[in-house]
Amino acid sequence: MSHAPRHATVSMLVQNPAHFIALGAGSGLSPKAPGTVGTLWGWASFVVIQHGLGAGLQTDVILAGLLAAGWLGGIWACTHTARSLHVADPGSVVWDEIWAFWLILWLMGPVDWVGQALAFAAFRFFDAVKPGPVGWADRLFKLRPGEAIGWRQGLGIMFDDLVAALCTLVLLALAVAVRQGGVSAGLLS
Repeated sequence: MSHAPRHATVSMLVQNPAHFIALGAGSGLSPKAPGTVGTLWGWASFVVIQHGLGAGLQTDVILAGLLAAGWLGGIWACTHTARSLHVADPGSVVWDEIWAFWLILWLMGPVDWVGQALAFAAFRFFDAVKPGPVGWADRLFKLRPGEAIGWRQGLGIMFDDLVAALCTLVLLALAVAVRQGGVSAGLLS
């Protein structure tokens, strides 16, 4: 039995913790570019969390735990919300962008706001355009004919953003290496 797609609403956001998480505390309700708004929310919330925790090994352990829990909880929340909306990969589900941008900022940190802005732009490019490996990851868990929305789609919602985050990190690492002369020197020796 097929259900008509639903739109995410404020009442849906507050009626279930899975929806609150998946809809990015409301950032996914943006009528324009919810993925970009969700990523901006991820950026702001990470800065606040990191500032609240301070610096050091203990902070890294807490952030690693938060990211691990966010991955597993994200699959659950994205699956539940996709089912509720009757859409396998709803645009209003932005936890995947938030989580992926947290991962980027954690792995590349500490970095100033310019570096963070470059990471934001690169991640939005990879997430929106889905070149190469990101497109492959996006197609990997797509809903098959006759299949009900389930954990595969929740995993798929999260997975393509993980790949977009990894592509972002590789691109930024290459840019730093080129800027520092590491790549050209390494290739010539």
